[in-house]
Amino acid sequence: MKLWEKGIPTDKKIEHFTVGNDRELDLVLAKYDALGSIAHAKMLGQIGLLNDSETNSLVLALQDIIIDIENDKFEIEDSFEDVHSKIEYLLTLKLGDAGKKIHTARSRNDQVLVDVNLYLKDVVTEFKYQVKTLFDLLMESAEKHQNVLLPGYTHLQIAMPSSFGMWFSAYAETLIDDITMLNAALKIVDQNPLGSAAGYGSSFPINRIFTTKELGFETLKFNSVAAQMSRGKSEKTVAFAMSSLAATLAKFSMDVCLYMSQNFDFISLPAHLTTGSSIMPHKKNPDVFELIRGKCNKIQALPYEITLITNNLPSGYHRDLQLLKEGLFPAIQNLKACLDIAIFSIKDIKVKDNILADKKYDYLFTVDTLNEMVVAGMPFRDAYKVVAEQLENGTFKSPKETKHTHEGSINNLCLEEIKEKMRLAF
Repeated sequence: MKLWEKGIPTDKKIEHFTVGNDRELDLVLAKYDALGSIAHAKMLGQIGLLNDSETNSLVLALQDIIIDIENDKFEIEDSFEDVHSKIEYLLTLKLGDAGKKIHTARSRNDQVLVDVNLYLKDVVTEFKYQVKTLFDLLMESAEKHQNVLLPGYTHLQIAMPSSFGMWFSAYAETLIDDITMLNAALKIVDQNPLGSAAGYGSSFPINRIFTTKELGFETLKFNSVAAQMSRGKSEKTVAFAMSSLAATLAKFSMDVCLYMSQNFDFISLPAHLTTGSSIMPHKKNPDVFELIRGKCNKIQALPYEITLITNNLPSGYHRDLQLLKEGLFPAIQNLKACLDIAIFSIKDIKVKDNILADKKYDYLFTVDTLNEMVVAGMPFRDAYKVVAEQLENGTFKSPKETKHTHEGSINNLCLEEIKEKMRLAF
């Protein structure tokens, strides 16, 4: 069944090519398609295009379909083009003419827009809660290990003293920026496109305010063409937010992989979170974090992929837009999985004490030493040269302690301020 069927058969080769894997991907949207249809049916009843009996029958039938979807009893067979045609078929099969009326005053174009926006609203909200859980874990670790010193690096060369408290809370605060990006994406998808039909509205006296409230959207996309043009833009905005979050996870994972190596030896993971080698019995590999890194690097390409699909398309609907789901939907599942496994694993990271006892880290304190000379009255440039000479002739004595006081420094991490910052952003 096709919603555009006119009784003229389509070549099977053309059908296979144009449908692609849409049936499989549309299963993700099935619940949202039914929810959108419930709101649409109620609106058609409100404006008199359906009588009360038809409206009630359609709503009850759609609620039954949602139950089947949630119980994994819903499928889209090859005889259907997409989720929209399958649901309309089920309604027609059960309700006859009332089922045939469900498509009145709408198009597949605004149907899929509604489905995608509702889905992305849920996705972004779920991401936010996962990020908040990860944030809380990182802050807990920062508090627990805030006084355990750690080498800081620039250019992968020993630079200045850091701490595990600074390291963990750095990633926690970075997640607040990712929450800000997710909030921006949520605001963009939280607009109702239903009623824009094929992109130019409808001659029926529909009530778009009604469906906006019924579906829980914050507002509606007023202009019908603007609603149609949001296809692609909404997906790309969410993809940019996902990319930002993925970049944070990838960088953290890279740190974990470095810090676990014997050359650094700053942290360890329990055996159940590592894998081994088929020939080297001593190996304990951080495969989990390597895969998070790889998956998240791949996700960072998603906005560019969507840009290439949608770039330079004129206004109006184009079948190219169908391809957006192929990259976006699997990426969403991958990012959810990465967040889930990061939350599962991070709480078991074991930090090493006394890392800086190794003499190779003595040079971490050169800046602290010369700063003390400046405080005592020596010009900065002279103090710099004095310390450089000490390093050259081997007389430098490392203080092995820090006295940093400014906000966000090693001895003043502002953990409570970071928590409040997240509270306000969330």
